[in-house]
Amino acid sequence: MEYKEKIEGKEHFHGSDLEKIERYFGIPKESITGFGANVNPLGISPRMRRELAEKIDVVASYPDPEYTELRKHIAAYTRCLAEQVIVGNGCTELISLFIQVLKPREALIVSPTYSEYEREVRLSGGTVRYYALKEQNGFRLEPEDFCGAFGEETSLVIICNPNNPTSTATEPEDMRAVLSRCRDRGIFVMIDETYAEFAPEDMSISSTGLLNAFKNFVILRGISKFFAAPGLRLGYAMTGNQELLAAVRERQNPWTLNSLADAAGKLMFTDTDYIEKTRHLIASERERVYRELLTWEHVKVYRPYANFILVRIRKEGVTSYDVFVHAIQRGLMLRDCASFPGLEDETFFRFCFMMPEKNTELLECLKEILG
Repeated sequence: MEYKEKIEGKEHFHGSDLEKIERYFGIPKESITGFGANVNPLGISPRMRRELAEKIDVVASYPDPEYTELRKHIAAYTRCLAEQVIVGNGCTELISLFIQVLKPREALIVSPTYSEYEREVRLSGGTVRYYALKEQNGFRLEPEDFCGAFGEETSLVIICNPNNPTSTATEPEDMRAVLSRCRDRGIFVMIDETYAEFAPEDMSISSTGLLNAFKNFVILRGISKFFAAPGLRLGYAMTGNQELLAAVRERQNPWTLNSLADAAGKLMFTDTDYIEKTRHLIASERERVYRELLTWEHVKVYRPYANFILVRIRKEGVTSYDVFVHAIQRGLMLRDCASFPGLEDETFFRFCFMMPEKNTELLECLKEILG
């Protein structure tokens, strides 16, 4: 296979930009392993694969507008109450709806992080400030320092936990301290837990246990990453604030989730074998890859809690774009993090954990340029 020898300019690619990669580098997308997409390498739930076809007739009917059964399954899966759950057309729709209802004057967003938060805040007429996680502290959130950054106009705080792209996490007791301070200041907190299900089982990451104690926060999740089903566009949110939920439902379009996604959700959230296999695979590979990278002289890594790891290059003359190009020419697509606020110096890249043999292949590839 021939690859384009000369790359003019520096394009930045997201984890799902396979068509763009195919055009730009001349590499067939079918031959690319997506280490940048952060998706479960096991693929979709086997139970859903087996049984969803038998439920195809559901598309002939409207779904339950309250999604009662689906919310019960989500509540059982997350250990919260069904009345605390709302579903939506992907996590993106729910982020937009909550921000539209909250109408923040100013949002303080923990960075580096996902860009969609800023876009939605600005569309709602609010302003954005960033609180930069400190590299010297391993990109971990320090509650006291963070709360000291609240401004007079701050009415919304947004935290991704575990954070993308750093893979660092804030534990519930630290989150409790943040929620308490925010409650005192009249600040609402949005916690994106897209990657919480990948966190180590011996360490609680999720804030679902705080839902009954605080009314000033919402947890957002989706099925795109852990359940490897982005095309179903199923997202859900959890909050103890019933007034806020009512306001969001009032603004939400009816039947926002189609019948097939409704049926699929009821299957995947109860596929316990698949859920356990996923957690075991990610936990094992996360520790193996992290321990290996700790021994490399020319990189710095930060303890990961999600299904991906952030790496800093310490080899003079090598940039994150160089590493990206080196890997993609071998059909391995990782994420150049130079487009994330705070990581623009072209020394950071991120990759997710795939099947063991693929992870080993990527490590060997990286050794060629960073060894």
